[in-house]
Amino acid sequence: MSYPPERYHGESGEVSAWMRPATQEPELGQPGGNQVHYLATTAQTGGEFGLYRWDFGPHVSGPDAHFHRTLSESFFILSGTVRLFDGTDWVDATAGDFLYVPVGGIHGFRNESGEPASMLLLFAPGAPREDYFETLFDAARREAMTDQERTEFFLRHDNHWV
Repeated sequence: MSYPPERYHGESGEVSAWMRPATQEPELGQPGGNQVHYLATTAQTGGEFGLYRWDFGPHVSGPDAHFHRTLSESFFILSGTVRLFDGTDWVDATAGDFLYVPVGGIHGFRNESGEPASMLLLFAPGAPREDYFETLFDAARREAMTDQERTEFFLRHDNHWV
């Protein structure tokens, strides 16, 4: 395997890095519940990847088994215990554990521990996951969807349930 083709052809580099401080408030949150930090959106990375920190509250939450046709997904556990589904088994993952799911790979995740937990989610290439997350966090938007609209929503966001 080799490096990809050059994409930057300048001679001296550019001042183009940006930083998101740890003190920045999450973009999404529910009182006593889950929070999502948009660390690097697809728009910010030019479509290369999307990176999000998902902080679980102590209640049971997370999606059942599903797959994506357009992107891979990676999980890195920062704290607590998150159950990860690798397509075969549900495994209790703790700080430092990592799961990579290639395109088409069946997976799921949830917090069933009764305690808070935190993980990083990486989508590659990037996809506009913000609308997906925002709809999940907005009960009124979710509940206003008909069955047909819900099916279209999941398909638009490349979630295929198994």
